[in-house]
Amino acid sequence: MINKILASFDGAFAENTIRAYRADFNHYEKWCKTHNFQTIPATADNLALYVEEMSENYKSATIRRRLNSLSSIFHLSRNPNPTRDPEVLLALKRMHRKIGRAQKQASPLTREYLDKMMAKCDNSVIGLRNKVLLQLGYESMRRRSEICQFRFEDLKKMPNNKYALILHQSKTDQLGNGRLIPISEKLANLITKWQKRIDIGKGVILRSIRKNGAVNAPLSPAAMTNILVDLQYRARLRHLPHFSGHSFRVGSALDLLERGVPLEKIMLRGGWSSKSTALKYLATWIGSDLAVFEELEIPY
Repeated sequence: MINKILASFDGAFAENTIRAYRADFNHYEKWCKTHNFQTIPATADNLALYVEEMSENYKSATIRRRLNSLSSIFHLSRNPNPTRDPEVLLALKRMHRKIGRAQKQASPLTREYLDKMMAKCDNSVIGLRNKVLLQLGYESMRRRSEICQFRFEDLKKMPNNKYALILHQSKTDQLGNGRLIPISEKLANLITKWQKRIDIGKGVILRSIRKNGAVNAPLSPAAMTNILVDLQYRARLRHLPHFSGHSFRVGSALDLLERGVPLEKIMLRGGWSSKSTALKYLATWIGSDLAVFEELEIPY
């Protein structure tokens, strides 16, 4: 059933979105089978019970995401969509009171930590790749899947002699309108040096590397996290929570904030469409007290 439904979504959503829809529906379908419930059409009572039972083992963000996925699937496949019915909304409220709404935020990879990790990258093929990864992630402030999609041909020199990378598609740009991401000359030179080192004319910038130093397939977003944690340990930063792809966005945003860059410009750079979303990343690390935002002259 889900294969037929998702086939009709082909081309309308990013591959990651389709993958998430499939995984979330499969979880719901397995749950229905354990209770001998019909998957589609869904009922409000069944979904309320689904939320209630998930609250025993899952975080609230995961539960909300799964329910949102089901809502999209039901609605776009012209099936009854009871995800906003009173029974389900009340189940969500009970879930939030029980386990809270807090979502774990990525540990910020600020310039201070970036420099320490960069110092652990030698001039080998892996070391140069890791330098590009660190600098690209920090400057672009993109999500890990977006960092991995940058290509050599996306590097452009602008009329003002500055450099930029073309981001063809992102989570907030599903239609692929694209945008230019300003980068430093240092990063542009690093990318060019890396391209010459591996002798590849075009294609994705970040690549996986075998133990013998041979350049392999494009780097996966999951592998990026493993590389960051390895560099974090080597830089003697193991006392900090593990860095992830989102750590670039938070760390760079915090550094910009400390330098007095207005929140609107930080939002534009990081691709955040609303102040509430941007502040969700920052408030955890600078304090959610209103006085803190007022001191930094941030309109909260």
